[in-house]
Amino acid sequence: MPPTLEGKLVVAISSRAIFDFEEENRVFERDDDATYMALQQQRLDLPAPPGVAFALVKKLLRFDAPDTPEAQRRVEVVVLSRNDPGSGLRVFRSARQSGLRLERGVFTRGRTPWPYLSPLNANLFLSANLDDVRAALAAGFPAARVFPESVRASQAHPDEIRVAFDGDAVLFSDESERVFQRRGLDAFQQHEDEHVARPLPPGPFKPLLEALHRLHASGGTGGMRVRTALVTARSAPAHERAIRTLMQWGVEVDEAMFLGGLPKGPFLRQFEPDFYFDDQTGHCESAALVGPTGHVVAGIANDQDR
Repeated sequence: MPPTLEGKLVVAISSRAIFDFEEENRVFERDDDATYMALQQQRLDLPAPPGVAFALVKKLLRFDAPDTPEAQRRVEVVVLSRNDPGSGLRVFRSARQSGLRLERGVFTRGRTPWPYLSPLNANLFLSANLDDVRAALAAGFPAARVFPESVRASQAHPDEIRVAFDGDAVLFSDESERVFQRRGLDAFQQHEDEHVARPLPPGPFKPLLEALHRLHASGGTGGMRVRTALVTARSAPAHERAIRTLMQWGVEVDEAMFLGGLPKGPFLRQFEPDFYFDDQTGHCESAALVGPTGHVVAGIANDQDR
């Protein structure tokens, strides 16, 4: 039987998200791709430093024990990059030198790589390229623009994959956020009270939460656990609709923080996520000061024609 990614949690990730290639990227932006490729070839045997998503990838790959047959693995991480194939050599060498089981990769040399998310059955796409993330989200894939300057993940929970999500426009649609943006807090609270029994429509990251829920239920073979959190500006009574929605979906989060507009950074500092996803740039900038952060470029907060 040929290999398949069906039924696995598949994370597609750019080389700049998993490794710190910011110095090389500055060379690319200052000069050209030929200079960039030459520099990567010169550094072929120099392991690249860990990037913002390195800890998440390392933990995800540990969900399967090293001797797990491929057909029984629950997690697959694939490098999906605008890099050229030659520069991809350094990516794979750096992965091997870092002890990461990265076996598959797609390198497109400047062409947008997101169309390959479909044959990969990807549950998540992480990239530093804004246009690629926008296109992936528009095509229905959970995707986020990583903040390369994010503080690296805590090492306090080596056996736990910790992922935190904003609610509206991330786990849920931006239906309610649009009411808030256009008509204010009082109208938002009234809207949520009137529709409390109607589940919120799904947002772009519902499929990832469901995949993490299945991964947690499967138990894995590497001794890893999954812990999730909802970190939202909602407060009572608007919290009820969010909880009811998760219950109706049949998925759970381990922690829920209804902050009523309080800054999220201090709470994320305590949760110590391996990654946090939010749709608002301001929240992302704050969160990046305490841990790895991804900007979900979706919803009214990111409408280009606002």
